Amino acid sequence: MLDPKQGHRTPEERAAAGKAARGEAPRSSHGEWAPVDDRADPVELLEGQATSRVGQLVPLRYARMLASPFTFYRGAAAVMAADLAATPRSGFDVQLCGDAHLSNFGAYASPDRELVFDVNDFDETLPGPWEWDVMRLAASLSVAGRERGFKRRKRLAIVAAMSAEYRAAMRRLAGLGNLEVWYTKMDVEAIARGWESAAGEREAVTFRRNLAKTRAKDRMRALSKLTREVDGELRLVSEPPLIVPLDELVEGDEGVEEAVLKIIADYRDTLPADRRALLDGYRFVDAALKVVGVGSVGTRAFVVLMLGRDSGDPLFLQAKEAQRSVLEPYAEKCAFENQGERVVQGQRLTQAASDILLGWVKATGIDGKQRDFYVRQLWDQKGSAKVETMTPHALTAYAEICGATLAHAHARGGDRIAIAAYLGKGDTFDRALAAFAESYADQNERDYEALKAAAAAGRIEVAELPAR
Repeated sequence: MLDPKQGHRTPEERAAAGKAARGEAPRSSHGEWAPVDDRADPVELLEGQATSRVGQLVPLRYARMLASPFTFYRGAAAVMAADLAATPRSGFDVQLCGDAHLSNFGAYASPDRELVFDVNDFDETLPGPWEWDVMRLAASLSVAGRERGFKRRKRLAIVAAMSAEYRAAMRRLAGLGNLEVWYTKMDVEAIARGWESAAGEREAVTFRRNLAKTRAKDRMRALSKLTREVDGELRLVSEPPLIVPLDELVEGDEGVEEAVLKIIADYRDTLPADRRALLDGYRFVDAALKVVGVGSVGTRAFVVLMLGRDSGDPLFLQAKEAQRSVLEPYAEKCAFENQGERVVQGQRLTQAASDILLGWVKATGIDGKQRDFYVRQLWDQKGSAKVETMTPHALTAYAEICGATLAHAHARGGDRIAIAAYLGKGDTFDRALAAFAESYADQNERDYEALKAAAAAGRIEVAELPAR
């Protein structure tokens, strides 16, 4: 993070510090990666995570991770965090996303209802070396490129293009004033226009179609998809194990609604006064356990249905369990007692515009254990690109968008001037990052095979995924 005292150095002093850091961590050194001799067993790391998750959902998590090397990568943030700990560092910390793979970027509705593009997952956010996010993104591009059947030369070019755009964006941001950096955002319509000229006609049509779906994925769509009417009252649907209403989880427990109302009240206290007034206009109706994501499967996530003016005025909140960041063993200790607050504060610092109902809470489960949660709106026009259909040209364009977006996120809390000076004008870092990404994609495939072997040997239990 940007030390307040260091932040008052002159731009020239900060740039000099960035250039001096090349002596400690040469830019080319970021491409020299190999697993350490005592590297932790990746399956063991995943098993360690499983001990704090909902036991019956862990086999579903493994099933989703085993769908492909890319889905494995998405769920293996803890594995890569341990690997990144041994990589070179320039010494400049930022507020990390913590899991900056390419599927954790996307569009969502800002408070003024315009679609913006940004990093959109902060379960692992923590201050740490800026390189870790960039390397996580880089390797995800190589893994995705392999899944699409792209040749090595093309994959190297895609990662280098992402890195070059990160570097160029950081240099642009280094020349701006602090408020200008804070107000800078990635407007989806501007991205769409650039995409249409860069990616080609077919990809442009697909992009616009996905944008339309993103705009339609709102609370009214959630109302039609996730609720049913029971005795004249709306209730959340039951689709176990993916959606399990609260009354099915705690059948016959008359105190459950009172407990939920207490949780909502505690969450309310973390909101600014104007947002508390907004929330007060809604009443609690129902809640359900809802499985989300790949890496998050097994952590407790709930959807809460509330109604305002009438049954046509719903508010869907998602309360998602926040455990300790997978980065914490290798970076600085979390500054927040509540891990949900860690997520919220990291998101607010990193995103150009955040959910107006973002908050956190500590809740006691039916097992009597206290857990931390962060709360946000569900399906607030959130969407991500369909990487699995992209051509090499389209993935290159998307990689550049993600690279620029990540630079914006890092510039908000880190020393953009020092990082820009460290990276410089040449492509030394870009080439190193591309080499790293390919080496790590090799490692990811070995780890994926290790998980497959663990499943075949009966070491882990794997659920059967429903047919699509």
